Amino acid sequence: MAKHGDEHDAGETPESTGPVEPVETDEAQPTEVIETGDDGAGATLVIETDAADEQPTEVFEPYAAAGAAAGASAAAAAGTAAPEADPAEADPAEAGDGEPRPRRRLGRAARIWIVVGVVLAVVVALVVVADIVARGIAEDRVAEEIEANLPDGVDGDVNVTIGGFSVIAQYLSGTMQHVELDAPELTVEGAPVAVSVVAEGMPVDLASPVDRLTATITADADSINQLITVAGVETGLTLGDGTVGYEGRIEIFGLPITYQVTATPVAAGDSVLLEPEGVEVGAVGASIDVSGIIERLLGGDPLEICIADRLPEGVELESIAVAPGAAAIRLQADGLVLDASSLEQKGTCG
Repeated sequence: MAKHGDEHDAGETPESTGPVEPVETDEAQPTEVIETGDDGAGATLVIETDAADEQPTEVFEPYAAAGAAAGASAAAAAGTAAPEADPAEADPAEAGDGEPRPRRRLGRAARIWIVVGVVLAVVVALVVVADIVARGIAEDRVAEEIEANLPDGVDGDVNVTIGGFSVIAQYLSGTMQHVELDAPELTVEGAPVAVSVVAEGMPVDLASPVDRLTATITADADSINQLITVAGVETGLTLGDGTVGYEGRIEIFGLPITYQVTATPVAAGDSVLLEPEGVEVGAVGASIDVSGIIERLLGGDPLEICIADRLPEGVELESIAVAPGAAAIRLQADGLVLDASSLEQKGTCG
């Protein structure tokens, strides 16, 4: 709003769009013009002062200019207040050349392969779980059949472990590749023994022969002497470090002479051969020469212990290992049938 002396009414808006010029009045009065310059928004502020009454007169730019100045001031203020964008937060698709890059989308073939891969993974997991369950069932079933087919006088629990990749595939083929049977607390005619069996190519139907079977029987001296009777040995066998000891008695000129033999056990098919390594003769009179007895015992045939009548027919002794207090006998058989009738049938000693 402009005031020009006494001639202009209050509230009258100047029609000029240019810079406002001082207006002359009828009464010449000195007028002081104060130009404040640019107000920072592009508008010029002019203040006129009458020398008579020293009342300043304010002159504003037209509305259009004032509006533009106000808009420019607001834009400048907004530009000052707005935070600068962090280059690190810029869209990577628009970084670099300044042009937005199209988002990559999986093709139809890629999506199909992903779905197929997920389905295959689920199927494999289900097959593995099913095979684990089937393996446990098969092991329990084989253990029950083996326990039911044990010969008379043989009792105990049998643990079964089926090897190989897939027990289901093995079962469908009719043959299990690798089966382990473990009976750590088996009793044979009251004598405790431990038996471990490994069967290669074991049929699902136990009435069919096993390709190859190896077994290890471990027993202490008491069990061995309970199960085996050695002719001429009354006190039984003693087990040492790789050797077996036994006592015997002979008569010379009507006098009984006792002796003790240390022998090395040797596996011989259906028998164990005790080859003498040393002989000790009991006290006798000085008139009796025992050197001949020692030579005869050392140079004679080894003592033979037949075990064929203790084993199923077709099973042979492969090796024997002796330690103080216990012995391990390793057996093997090809084509052995593990049903009850076959296990009941024993070998014979010649």
